[in-house]
Amino acid sequence: MSPRLYLDHAATTPITRLAREAMAAGLTNWANPSSPHAEGRAARAALENARRTIATAYGWSGEALLTSGASESLAIALGRCTATRTAIGATEHDAVLRAAPNATVLPVTADGMLDLSALRDWLDADRTPALVAVQWCNSETGVLQPLAEIAAIVHAADGRLLVDAAQMPAGADPELAEQADFVALSAHKRGGPPGIGGLLVRDLAALMPTGGQERGYRPGTENVPAVLGYAAALAEPEDIDRLVMLRARLDDAISRSGGEVVANCSRRHPAIGSYRLPGAAATAQLIRLDLAGFAVSAGSACASGSMKPSHVLTAMGWADTATREVIRVSFGRATTATDVDAFIAAWRAMARATGRFAA
Repeated sequence: MSPRLYLDHAATTPITRLAREAMAAGLTNWANPSSPHAEGRAARAALENARRTIATAYGWSGEALLTSGASESLAIALGRCTATRTAIGATEHDAVLRAAPNATVLPVTADGMLDLSALRDWLDADRTPALVAVQWCNSETGVLQPLAEIAAIVHAADGRLLVDAAQMPAGADPELAEQADFVALSAHKRGGPPGIGGLLVRDLAALMPTGGQERGYRPGTENVPAVLGYAAALAEPEDIDRLVMLRARLDDAISRSGGEVVANCSRRHPAIGSYRLPGAAATAQLIRLDLAGFAVSAGSACASGSMKPSHVLTAMGWADTATREVIRVSFGRATTATDVDAFIAAWRAMARATGRFAA
């Protein structure tokens, strides 16, 4: 058995050393941050400092609500926004589909981009307050949405834009803070602990409040250790240029070896790629790669254990058979060129077994 290589960072990332240390230190702030005594005030001070760190990492000057993760953040924005109608892209995360079951679903083009003509038509058809939800990048294919164009269209119609940025490295898109009205974040996608995230809000008046915590927009006691861990993880930079180079290396090798790079002509996340091996079921690929020591994923959205057909690829016009032959590979801070080359060798061995190896 080869040493195992973890290449499923889009599902969850290993907690960084600084995040673990910050969480351990946070356990000393065991008091309730809402308590008025000295212990409670100390916990509150640590919490608020971490809140500012998280907001600053994303260039955000508005409010930052701390949540249990991106799914809760999306549910808050979609469920409590004062807008009277909502539209979402057809390739959005399952959490968006669950939180907005009555939303209008806008189509995407074959390259995974939101259909801007359909967006304009939907906004023009009814001038009542609107909320539009899109992903910064699709968690399955890595496709980056044209946020500047989407934001311009939405704001020209006096609508609000919700961006699911769970997969976005802090600082990767400095313009996001100017384009979005709401931004959903997730710590465990960026080296922080699971069970913590955030909702960046430009104007709290756009949300209906509930609960006693987080400015009145969330019930329950704040998870101080996890918040401190999230803030510490964001202090560790991610080398975007290096990740772009690694993914390009993998794209090229798979293209030359009989495979297909999903959305190859689109702008994509530097560390997320989806790949089809024609004639090989994704389930079989996962088993073979797992036995060879590689952790990758397949299926819908970012649920690594999900084997259901991809609604993302279906929305992009893929045939059902083809959607079942796609796996996702995603890198992290510690991924090296040697790791990628080892995976390429394993992938080519699979391709040979199916008779698809071409180079």
